[in-house]
Amino acid sequence: MKKYTHIVWDFNGTILDDVGICIKCVNTLLERRSMPTVDSIERYHSVFGFPITEYYKKLGFDFEKEPFGEIAIEWVNEYNARRRTASTCKNVISVLEYFRKCGIPQLIISATEVNMLREQIDELKVREYFDELIGLDNIHAGSKKHLAEQWREAHPNAKVLFIGDTDHDYEVADAMGADCILVAQGHQSLEYLSSICPHTVRDVSDIISVIKANSQN
Repeated sequence: MKKYTHIVWDFNGTILDDVGICIKCVNTLLERRSMPTVDSIERYHSVFGFPITEYYKKLGFDFEKEPFGEIAIEWVNEYNARRRTASTCKNVISVLEYFRKCGIPQLIISATEVNMLREQIDELKVREYFDELIGLDNIHAGSKKHLAEQWREAHPNAKVLFIGDTDHDYEVADAMGADCILVAQGHQSLEYLSSICPHTVRDVSDIISVIKANSQN
């Protein structure tokens, strides 16, 4: 296996299987406004993306009539009411355990507000796998690129693998000079992720075979 010194994970959609509750949350907001709802995972994949404000605009929200900050608070309240029904993504625990047995430090860099991130990690009972939990200082789910860049500045010699589930994760990995594997179990589709990242897998368990194959090249 290529020798990585650190494994950096995204959280939502990569470790936490929360796509279903995210759809329920946004549909609740849309229904309250008598707006068309997201009726399928395919529809969700077609509109979801970063910056998160553009995602809301695609759904029909008008920030001139209703500030994004107010919508974000409403969404987070809905999310917090449902988040404990979400579990870890399929097979992710086995991959976390694999890297731990390899002795490679693992951390999370997430667009989730940091205190919420810590609470969710504790709720999932996976805190033991992570050396660091890095999240935003607000609930607006903006870019986490600056968090990754700050971490890289503090670890200039690290050989990093970044694991995520969105195009933004691919951008963040590039910004910190990391290798990247995207997993199409989360917030964007396999077809789309494969078009931007050469190492895209359908299942998180496939990560190990990708790493082993590349270490032989």
